Amino acid sequence: MSNSETTATPGTNRWYLSSAPIIRALVHLCVPMAAAMIVGAVYNVINSGFIGSLHDNTLLAAVTLGAPVLGLVMAVGGVFGVGGGALISRLLGAAENEPAKAAEIKHVSSFAVWGSVATGAVFGALGLFLLDPVVSLLGADADAASATKSFVGVMFAFVPVLAAAFCLEQLVRAEGAARQVMIGLIASTIGNVVFDVIFILGLHWGVAGAALAMGLSNVGVVVYFAVWLTRHSEHMSLAPKWFTLSPTVLKPVFGVGIGELLQSSFLILTSLVLNNLAAAYGDGALGAMGVAVRIAQVPEFLLMGVTLGVLPLLAYSYGKGDRNRLSSAVRVSAMTVGTIALLFSVTVFLFRDQVVSAFVTDRSALSIGVTILTAQLVAMIANGFAGLITSLFQATGRAVAATVMSVTQGVLFIPVVLLGNLWFGLSGIIWSLTVTEGFVLVVGLGMWVLSRRAIERGLADGSPERADEVLEQV
Repeated sequence: MSNSETTATPGTNRWYLSSAPIIRALVHLCVPMAAAMIVGAVYNVINSGFIGSLHDNTLLAAVTLGAPVLGLVMAVGGVFGVGGGALISRLLGAAENEPAKAAEIKHVSSFAVWGSVATGAVFGALGLFLLDPVVSLLGADADAASATKSFVGVMFAFVPVLAAAFCLEQLVRAEGAARQVMIGLIASTIGNVVFDVIFILGLHWGVAGAALAMGLSNVGVVVYFAVWLTRHSEHMSLAPKWFTLSPTVLKPVFGVGIGELLQSSFLILTSLVLNNLAAAYGDGALGAMGVAVRIAQVPEFLLMGVTLGVLPLLAYSYGKGDRNRLSSAVRVSAMTVGTIALLFSVTVFLFRDQVVSAFVTDRSALSIGVTILTAQLVAMIANGFAGLITSLFQATGRAVAATVMSVTQGVLFIPVVLLGNLWFGLSGIIWSLTVTEGFVLVVGLGMWVLSRRAIERGLADGSPERADEVLEQV
């Protein structure tokens, strides 16, 4: 590829990464991602409605208890997808100065996809083999054990598919193709709802039907993203022949991806602790917690659409050595996160009673759900800014800082929730995540200040003669 070929045509995905005005680039990258995330969050609420229509608190509790399995999928897919996607975007940016770097992208994409499938297969098989101990570990009591086993068992069977879907989503985003990601995720959500109607309302398969619907819809996601990359990506390849275990691929992919793994692992751990503590207050409290969390995910996922959507732009600008573009992207993204967080937290808070009552009819569970929703909205604001800082660290290959951000939440949450339960009971459990998110944001801001000089040096090294050092940086 020649230098002239690195000049992107206006309106193309590459142009949005390389030279489009920042606001246009953010709209292109973040709006489709936010739309896809918000549709996914709305689906979670609808799914709770399908389960809730069966009027059985144990089924809602089973879905809540099974949430850590989705965290497992994110852990597996995120190691390869987030790490691989960030590296691909940096390589694309560096290719503007040194075109030969684009040749490495085939190795990165093949390693990411097949690595996620193989690792997902191992994790899924282990989960099925240890299904009974896992259900007990998730905190299911005698009443919810059977439903939880059905839900989790089906989820484990689809871990390779779900991990591959999550990984492929990150790879498509790495090229700036946010619109294609939106199409894939929204189509998956629509398919999921159709399968829910068939399996839950039609065939009465309960939570097993909900898990099966999610698994089958993600088969479609894998096919769609794989076909799109094969037909439209100039540099990526999913062919096994490009698979490699070269340190120049493994080091940067795992350097960023391990932070994603630790974050997801701690999410699993915190969910286990939270579920086991909340279970002591009855299935009503546990079910209300699951509903409130899903409602709060609507604005929270919108923020994630921004913080995840901007990551390829940050990585591309860093790999290219474009200091001004990187700074502008961070600044405008932060303003967007603040505006969205304020707008949605106020709106949802004002109508919290009406929103929660649409899914919970029990009066005591309704009161608990409203309190949890309020705590979640406060945590959302801190989480939005912390997510943007984490994306910056991932985009610039700052593996240690990204890992610290990932670990801090889990390390802090355990003592906070245990002490909260001891001192304040259920209220302490509910507000523990809010307190933890606030601490994580403070830690992130501190590390951002400490990392600014290192990021500046990386940008300075983005010249052609130092491109190797930048791309191999962890």
